[in-house]
Amino acid sequence: MQIIAIYPGTFDPITNGHLDLIARASRLYHKVIVAVAVNRSKAPLFSLAERVALAKAVTPEFPNVEVIGFDNLLVDCAREQGANVILRGLRAVSDFEYEFQLAGMNRRLAPQLETMFLTPAEQYEFISSSMIREIAQLHGDVSSFVPELVRQTLIEKFSQE
Repeated sequence: MQIIAIYPGTFDPITNGHLDLIARASRLYHKVIVAVAVNRSKAPLFSLAERVALAKAVTPEFPNVEVIGFDNLLVDCAREQGANVILRGLRAVSDFEYEFQLAGMNRRLAPQLETMFLTPAEQYEFISSSMIREIAQLHGDVSSFVPELVRQTLIEKFSQE
């Protein structure tokens, strides 16, 4: 059986922590689908198209990784993509309660999907996209937290304000 994992998130922007999980997942699963969510409850800095383009641009070294955008229920997107596993990252204990609730709800909606958790490498466990956006907006150096293309794109985005 080929195991296809779907790794959902807003990826606003994609960080080195995300890439760490993508790299490790690409070694564990036959295919990894990075699913960039619209997420109506957030006001993203980057449009869906921009976030998808950035994720595609920084993942070409992983031949079994595909990047898509989605605007429906995660379990429906997973079914459409033929995924067997939902991959989620856990940075800290504070993430666990929310992720545990999500996993339970997804199991109720789609019992055939399993949720698997990966923790990032220690140097990435404190990184969040929201922190990266705030640092970049205040013209701080984010070069050790994001790929160079993302850093440049953040600089361009905030220089337009």
